[in-house]
Amino acid sequence: MTDADIAWLDPDTVQIRQPKTSHWEAPFLFLLFGREQALLLDTGATGDEAVFPLRGTVDALVEDWLRRHPARFARPYRLVVAHTHAHRDHIAGDELLAARPATVVVGTTAAEVIAFFGFRTWPDEVTGYDLGDRMLDLIGAPGHEPSAVAFFDRQTGILFTGDTVCPGNLYVRDRGEFVRSIDRLIRFRDTSPTPVRTLLGAHIEMSTKPGVDYPSGTIDQPDEAPLALPPGILDEVRAALDEPGERVVRDRFIVANEA
Repeated sequence: MTDADIAWLDPDTVQIRQPKTSHWEAPFLFLLFGREQALLLDTGATGDEAVFPLRGTVDALVEDWLRRHPARFARPYRLVVAHTHAHRDHIAGDELLAARPATVVVGTTAAEVIAFFGFRTWPDEVTGYDLGDRMLDLIGAPGHEPSAVAFFDRQTGILFTGDTVCPGNLYVRDRGEFVRSIDRLIRFRDTSPTPVRTLLGAHIEMSTKPGVDYPSGTIDQPDEAPLALPPGILDEVRAALDEPGERVVRDRFIVANEA
């Protein structure tokens, strides 16, 4: 069994990384705690608890938070499992949490995401989701994958962008949708009453050398770029989308046009 790499970003926000030794994709997962419920974003690239102990990790983190906040949570305390998008390396662990008490696993199709979170005009409408004294804004972000959503946490100012924007290869599978999604994220950033302070995606594929990425399948990445990206990176991505070619290289990301 390989333990997860865990970092508390603040007292109510956990960053979990699936180890490279369990799967080379090594996706990042995020656990956000509110007064009424917690939200887990993504479940990783394996459904084998012996390889990556997702259920055990989540249970321990929830128990720790509840112990430290005995008067702040609703009972029973619900866990909602949602996804930045529906590619296998982000949903493979769903089955490990499906039978967990007081847990709801959101479906992975665009229709299921729309229905659960109450989008009325997908993907143009920004909709809210309250964890209990912790409001999130959800922005539809298809283009990499049809059900992709970006989650903005007003408490921390973090915009969770999955594979749509991360320090790695930004795979554009539907060019029109991807461009519109980046435009939508830029509008949200520029008009949100709560400032967007940083972007956290779901992978690190870039090295610390500008414009140089690690090849797919790499297990050892000793010189990784940082995960966090500044809000201005959205403008860089948008400009790169206007350039021709299958591969547009920038210092902190690479646009890989597959459409």
